[in-house]
Amino acid sequence: MYTLDDYDYHLPEALIAQTPATDRDGSRLLHLNRDNGLVSHRHFQDIVNLLRPSDILVVNNTRVIPGRLHGRKATGGKAELLILDYGETDDRGRDAFNRSYRCLIKTSKQAAAGTRIFFEEGLVAEVQDFSNGVYTVAFSAPEPFDGLLSRIGRMPLPPYIKRDETQPDEADRMRYQTVYAREQGAIAAPTAGLHFTDEVLSRIREKGVTVMAVTLHVGYGTFVPVRVDDIRDHRMHEEWFSIPEETARIVSQAKTEGRRVVAVGTTSVRTLEYATGSDGIIHPGRGSCDLFIYPGYPFKTVDAMITNFHLPRSTLLMLVSAFAGRETILSAYDKAVDEKYRFFSYGDAMFID
Repeated sequence: MYTLDDYDYHLPEALIAQTPATDRDGSRLLHLNRDNGLVSHRHFQDIVNLLRPSDILVVNNTRVIPGRLHGRKATGGKAELLILDYGETDDRGRDAFNRSYRCLIKTSKQAAAGTRIFFEEGLVAEVQDFSNGVYTVAFSAPEPFDGLLSRIGRMPLPPYIKRDETQPDEADRMRYQTVYAREQGAIAAPTAGLHFTDEVLSRIREKGVTVMAVTLHVGYGTFVPVRVDDIRDHRMHEEWFSIPEETARIVSQAKTEGRRVVAVGTTSVRTLEYATGSDGIIHPGRGSCDLFIYPGYPFKTVDAMITNFHLPRSTLLMLVSAFAGRETILSAYDKAVDEKYRFFSYGDAMFID
């Protein structure tokens, strides 16, 4: 249960979704009952029927920034840069034209301090420092940085989704974003939420379900592989989160009343569980979440979850295994492979209750 190999499974490459479903809510939905392991095959619109009127549905309203930039060094060599901490800094009162962020940089060789990278429309970046694989980069823009980034930046799709960097990414800008995305800062989408439409959310609310939001800016660490044989030795990356007072109050009240808390995505799960005190109360606030959930973890708040299908040997697969049981999850994944469900970020969904 604690060995990395315990979280491996066979996945044909053809089942890794490269594009989203034609309609957001047109994806498939595998319903897993974690008490008896029974699986049923549905469509995402059925989530309305699977939720109860008394449920609290918690979504992550982070917004993915187009934080991937392609440019060239003064020597002419290509450089690709990814902003990591856009949503973790307070830009109020700062120079709108000049910003400093932690970044990943891909070049033919390591970029030294002082290296300048030139992007479209006059944006220039200069490397300040390099530590633990991450660069500190100072940006200088000819106009307010935020607006320029929104135009020339590209969506930071996961590495298993292949795109030609020369092609426009308008479709990904829309579909690799939830309809309720509000708070800028993520470099990866909370993908379980990609299936929701405004119409589905309206039907859910009409049924009596209360929809509340938290924020967790998904970081690059979500794609970093586990490199230890004993998963208990893995150290989780930190991600910035915020829980509003109203969300904390309503979720805490629901728990005292015995109502279900349904989390949309592993990011919402981690945020809620991290903020739950020993008294069982959700505490509002903001900070950095580094909670690693793996089998043996005692869930305090989340009663059901909506999630996508996750990579083999990943911390996300370990989280859902903690929630439903490792063998139960792997059996459900085997069924999903047999039924040719689409996997990962642009793939199909699961409802686990």
